[in-house]
Amino acid sequence: MQRILSHMRKAIEEYKMIEENDKIAICLSGGKDSITMLYAFKALQRFYPKKFEIIAVSVNPGFEFFDTDLLKSICDKVDIPLFIEKSNAKEIVFDIRKEKNPCSLCANLRRGVINSIAIKENCNKIALGHNQDDVLETFLLNLLYTGSINTFSPVSYMDRTKITLIRPLVYTPEKETKRFIKKNNLQVMPKVCPMDGTSKREDMKNLIFTLSKNIPMLRANLFGAIQRNLDDWKLTI
Repeated sequence: MQRILSHMRKAIEEYKMIEENDKIAICLSGGKDSITMLYAFKALQRFYPKKFEIIAVSVNPGFEFFDTDLLKSICDKVDIPLFIEKSNAKEIVFDIRKEKNPCSLCANLRRGVINSIAIKENCNKIALGHNQDDVLETFLLNLLYTGSINTFSPVSYMDRTKITLIRPLVYTPEKETKRFIKKNNLQVMPKVCPMDGTSKREDMKNLIFTLSKNIPMLRANLFGAIQRNLDDWKLTI
């Protein structure tokens, strides 16, 4: 947990993700990153100088493998309130529209439900579990498929809902969340999306892995380029 907290606190403080009396909705998908983030937030809450509240929020998209009992068990262990809303994402995206590239639409539907829960529970911030690998993969996806140099920001303010999105794991490599889950023998959902392992994002993950064999500093160089050159990442200047 110390390694996770070290990465997470660095991101929180550099990008001013937490302010006094924040109420943060932690998105809990049941995957390794969101579970790690949930545990880390609970640990951080005990000693962080700024006081904040946390709840867990989750969206049941209608997939047969979605395990509500597992999420409840996880939140009970760390004593964090859990709010789950059902969504018709599976029906819309996979059954009716039969999307060949469903990730964007599915994410938008899920985001709308999460925003609604956060507003209803008087949260002013939503924490998403994107890790450092996600930052790099999104950067390459945008570069190679849309010709744009961009990735998601550590902090994003949504004018319509007046809620701020924060991504406290942007400095945390995926291998660290894997290690945390394994070391603590924590159960995760075996699958959080039907596209797991088959999406373009998985192609980017494999590309980074392959290139890193010959370019050991690839990940550090990519991440450094993002920090130095993308305006959304220059939030502390």
